[in-house]
Amino acid sequence: MASTLADRAIGAIIGAAVADAAAQPMHWIYNPDTLKEVLSDLEPCPEFRPQSANPFYRRTTGEQTCYGDQAYVLLESLSQCGDVNEEDLTKRIYKFFGPGTVYDLPLNDPYRQKGAPKAILPIDGPWRNASLKAFIRNVDAGKEETGCDVDCQMDGVTKLAPVVAMYAGRPEMLEKVEKAIRVTQNNDMCVAVTLAAARFLEHFILNGPDPNALDAVVAQLNDPNRQNPQELDRAVIVLPDAFQGALHGVLKLKQLDEAVRDTMRCGGCTSSRASFIGACFGAQTGLQGIPESWKERTLRYPLLLELAQSVVQKSQQM
Repeated sequence: MASTLADRAIGAIIGAAVADAAAQPMHWIYNPDTLKEVLSDLEPCPEFRPQSANPFYRRTTGEQTCYGDQAYVLLESLSQCGDVNEEDLTKRIYKFFGPGTVYDLPLNDPYRQKGAPKAILPIDGPWRNASLKAFIRNVDAGKEETGCDVDCQMDGVTKLAPVVAMYAGRPEMLEKVEKAIRVTQNNDMCVAVTLAAARFLEHFILNGPDPNALDAVVAQLNDPNRQNPQELDRAVIVLPDAFQGALHGVLKLKQLDEAVRDTMRCGGCTSSRASFIGACFGAQTGLQGIPESWKERTLRYPLLLELAQSVVQKSQQM
């Protein structure tokens, strides 16, 4: 049964979240020997490991990483506002990741001094990463531009699915993605990479599976009349490593579960790569291409589905 554009838009949002949750217990394993040992107990299905093997932080299996949580907050804001509302998004991110939240742990303190006593890892709870800590400091300081101007990690790519799902096929899509990303990452290279990722995801939402997707997006980046041009678009054609790893899974493998498993076996920042892979496969197949058991094991799935349906319904009313 062929999927509709609405099915694929919802699939992109859910695919990203489910893949993020699947990889979360094995996020940030950089030691090859440790990774090999952990995988030996799990193969051929390393997803949703019952106990976290993350050497930096520990969360309950089925919960999201900080990437998945950022995507959730963005999805919630879009559902409530019906648009990218930077003021609303700023307030929601601060409320979700700021003081008094589960993210407010000593090691994650935005004001923690260099040279402070070394933390014992892994910490019991989620990890507040560099861009989120800078965002909190900027909000506290009353700055108009709240995004971190030096961070160029994968956060933008991991949380773009809700915005692309809402605006796919519309000329303002890339502008909306950029607005959402700069709230926490006000870095030009980060934005350029995220917009390149958004072009891929939009292509799949609009067209479904396409073996020529890479050629289509590279052609867009080379087009002098392209939407929302960035100074660094041509540099992005070379593709930064983390994004390149995620894109490899999308272009070379055939389905969501095998692509996520493959990227998990590479170690490192598995969840950031997995979330983009999940978004792209969900965008190609809709919900029917996402394993039922993976949806069931993603703790926030019912709420995510409700919000995704709300956002896509609002996009159809524009």
